[in-house]
Amino acid sequence: MTDDIRLDDINHATDDDAFGAPVPAHRSTGGSGFIRWFAELLVMIGLAFLLALVVRTYVVQPYVVPTSSMVPTIEIQDRVIANKFIYRFGDPEPGDVIVLDDPGNNVPTLIKRVIAVGGQTIELVDGKVVVDGVALEEPYTYGKPSEPQVQTYPYAVPEGSVWVMGDNRTDSLDSRSFGAVPLDSVRGKAVWRYWPLNRLGTL
Repeated sequence: MTDDIRLDDINHATDDDAFGAPVPAHRSTGGSGFIRWFAELLVMIGLAFLLALVVRTYVVQPYVVPTSSMVPTIEIQDRVIANKFIYRFGDPEPGDVIVLDDPGNNVPTLIKRVIAVGGQTIELVDGKVVVDGVALEEPYTYGKPSEPQVQTYPYAVPEGSVWVMGDNRTDSLDSRSFGAVPLDSVRGKAVWRYWPLNRLGTL
């Protein structure tokens, strides 16, 4: 019969609209795709910045050594990493190399070695440091004498404070001058030198 409808005619009709016109293709989403990509990029940058800020504030922070007071253990302009998290679980101990606020406000921060802690007594006898009656063995001073500066001795370190000195004992402004420093001025423990590369390593 001439008016029979063939199956392929039905299939063809579904591809066209009621007027026999082709169904329009999907519109390009290139513009909105770029906007979404750019927004995601900004979010990622913001999160990375926030993470870096949190790490720098609470975990670790790089410092530039401003003075020669720790030579030769640490040279001027060495770059070190300070662990700021460690002292949330305990106080500095004798021998720790710490970053602290400069009591004299001459530079932002100082790096010194903890020699004694709260409750201990310091004396300087014949160029030697004596803590609670015991003369310290200090190979990091390379034989340089520890002479008095301003403080009088014996000196009792107050609780909640530490007595700090530079390894370069003949060229260090430290607790011999400004006394013991409060724990809340300690910014962290210097644990790693990352520059210069030929001196890379732990402290």
